[in-house]
Amino acid sequence: MENLNQYLYIAAALLTVVEIILKWVFPQVRKDPANAGIIETLDSLWVAMVVALSLKAVLVQPFTIPSGSMEDTLEIGDYILVKKYEYGYSLLNATDRFLEFKKPQRHDIVVFVFPLDHTKDYIKRLIGLPGDVIEEKNKVLYVNGVKQDEPYAIHSAPEILPRGDYLGGNRDNFGPVTVEAGHYFMMGDNRDNSYDSRYWGQLDEKLIKGKAWVIYWHSNNFHPDFSRMFHLVQ
Repeated sequence: MENLNQYLYIAAALLTVVEIILKWVFPQVRKDPANAGIIETLDSLWVAMVVALSLKAVLVQPFTIPSGSMEDTLEIGDYILVKKYEYGYSLLNATDRFLEFKKPQRHDIVVFVFPLDHTKDYIKRLIGLPGDVIEEKNKVLYVNGVKQDEPYAIHSAPEILPRGDYLGGNRDNFGPVTVEAGHYFMMGDNRDNSYDSRYWGQLDEKLIKGKAWVIYWHSNNFHPDFSRMFHLVQ
């Protein structure tokens, strides 16, 4: 999806350059009746591109599921729409959020800028809010001392690992940790195969991009799976 975004921005930039050249450098080309069809097409493409990028930046953004860390809720090959407006905005992921319709809630599935590499987007389920105490004991999750009912979570590895015995983190046993103000604790539904807050820490709210909304397409080796399309992400 990152490559698609780059192509969209490059196409918009090229069309903008063409529009500038036709308006200010070669205005006679634009005024020539023989070129009316081509000029109208270029204008329409430019307007459509600007509108599409504006909507993507402010309202809804497509996102592709690149890994199995959210299985079985989301699968590799799912294409989803993300509501960017729901949690408000942070300019350049550096300012406090503004224009918030609502705050993120536990169990929301959230797309965010990966804290350790801002060129990548991640998607995980929100497990802990600011002030929550998060702990996992032998693959069982506790929030504020209460055992959590998680019908969406799967554990594909039968063994239970002790602390610090998986990728330098605590896959099956960690905490208790308290979620800091302005931060969230994120975990993948595929608990034994998810690189999440157990390893890289808590998510700064400034890095949130939006709430996962709906699966609009699924393709497995270029074969569409219509049974997964138009399902709400939850």
